[in-house]
Amino acid sequence: MTCPICEKPTVAVYRPFCSRRCADVDLGRWLNGAYAVPSTDPDDAEEALDALEDAPPDGTRPH
Repeated sequence: MTCPICEKPTVAVYRPFCSRRCADVDLGRWLNGAYAVPSTDPDDAEEALDALEDAPPDGTRPH
């Protein structure tokens, strides 16, 4: 098995990754939404548009 990030051989401690660095890169991708699954559900699209309309003009998110 190879690391899904850099394709080096995996290390049992970090499996399926080869190192802590690659595990952290993967976590960062999850947290940034890089692995989001697109939806074709019309309700999801409507909710996304409503959220954009409610967002502040400066692009920040409310707390």
